[in-house]
Amino acid sequence: MTAVEICIDDVDGAPIAEACGADRVEVCAALSEGGTTPSLGLVRSVLDRVSRIGVQVLIRPRAGDFVYSPAEVDVMLADIAAVRALDAAVPVGFVVGAMTADGGIDVDVLDRLVAAAGPCPVTFHRAFDTLPDLPWALPVLIEAGVSRVLTSGGAVTAAQGAEVLRRLVELAAGRIEVLAGGSVRGSNVAALVAATGVPEVHLRAAEPVAASSGSATAVSYDVPRLATSAGPIRAVVEALAS
Repeated sequence: MTAVEICIDDVDGAPIAEACGADRVEVCAALSEGGTTPSLGLVRSVLDRVSRIGVQVLIRPRAGDFVYSPAEVDVMLADIAAVRALDAAVPVGFVVGAMTADGGIDVDVLDRLVAAAGPCPVTFHRAFDTLPDLPWALPVLIEAGVSRVLTSGGAVTAAQGAEVLRRLVELAAGRIEVLAGGSVRGSNVAALVAATGVPEVHLRAAEPVAASSGSATAVSYDVPRLATSAGPIRAVVEALAS
């Protein structure tokens, strides 16, 4: 059965994902900026509200590129240690990525992050999709002890990158999991899995939320907000089950 991972930045998203049959959540903050490390309070609350699904935690100290200073790497290591210190009744893992200024994988930083994660599985995020040759880069992640790579096959969407995803699955040969992400929906997930053989898929299942209050002055923080929705999750889970 193909595993389903839901990317969330709202505390209510985790129990919704669990109730809809997802297998994991990736907990983030600021998904509108591509995702950053969530607060420890959010991670703790998510862990308290689920009983079955795995919880992956994004470790990304800021938005922007993935070339990190020594101080930023220290922040990432501290965040991993803080999450590992939490009580958890479900499997916990980390989602990371680090690049060099010339556009390659920063193996030195990656090794430190994987070591800090200890027995917790590590996913390399879609920074992987910025590399010029994904099949060539895959063994670098395997050698570093990465458990999973989130990728669209280097394309804008997973459907467009299906051929590369298929090659990555073949090259992985069970040594690393290929997690397909990029506009995965109930309408296309079955065809994507059939074409590529990916064992796992990833999506953000979010819909707009109406503001619950307004402002009585010219100052307003009423910006559009997205929150995890059951419908897209159910559509993917049902499409894979059928």
